[in-house]
Amino acid sequence: MLFRDALAGQRPLLGLWQALANPYTAEICARVGYDWLLIDGEHAPNTLPTLLAQLQAVAPFPVEPIARVPMGEPIAIKQYLDLGYRTLLVPMVDSAEQARAVVAATRFPPYGTRGVASATSRASGFGADASYLKDAHLKVTVIAQIESKAALEQIDAIAAVDGIDALFIGPADLAASLGHLGHATHPDVQHAIDEAKSAIDRTGKPAGIFALSADDARLRITQGYRFISLGTDIGIMSRGAAALLKAVA
Repeated sequence: MLFRDALAGQRPLLGLWQALANPYTAEICARVGYDWLLIDGEHAPNTLPTLLAQLQAVAPFPVEPIARVPMGEPIAIKQYLDLGYRTLLVPMVDSAEQARAVVAATRFPPYGTRGVASATSRASGFGADASYLKDAHLKVTVIAQIESKAALEQIDAIAAVDGIDALFIGPADLAASLGHLGHATHPDVQHAIDEAKSAIDRTGKPAGIFALSADDARLRITQGYRFISLGTDIGIMSRGAAALLKAVA
């Protein structure tokens, strides 16, 4: 099932950020039962080989690997799609013009501007999928990340772009954009998040968010978010390591 179709299901989809850039940890997290894992190409130390290794590591499990590209530029989008990622999260989408360019980069001509590499592309089964060039655009889910004051003002226009399947709110960068760097729980930021959610709901597109805690995640579920990140692999490892030491030392 495509991720955009799964978003229309009966329950919210719960995910976990992968920032360790390691197939071992990605496989461990994939076994747990999350609906999706976010492989981070923006802030994590990923390369194309590590992105591929993680994609292969989670392939046996019923989890959607979502890749966050470094930015919405065509080269990275092309490479991630060629590797076989079907769902992309694109950071810092601030306008409908940017959104249209992102969508175009995910489509082969005549639907877009994506460079053609079929026989050498893992996504096409290295040429085994004869319908890949014709149907590839139908199998891609594009998520625009809303994380700036400018994006808040353009939500309606961004969501209206054909090919933008969902919108994801990033509290950390949004806080910085609103003058509250490092304070995503500030009332002004939380109010902006609520306003953003209402605006996204009016567009009819699914809304996602990075939860700041387990309590925050439970709140977002009651608010009707369709997909929610519960945390990061780094956070789990760091807290677990500290808790173990504290329990013994």
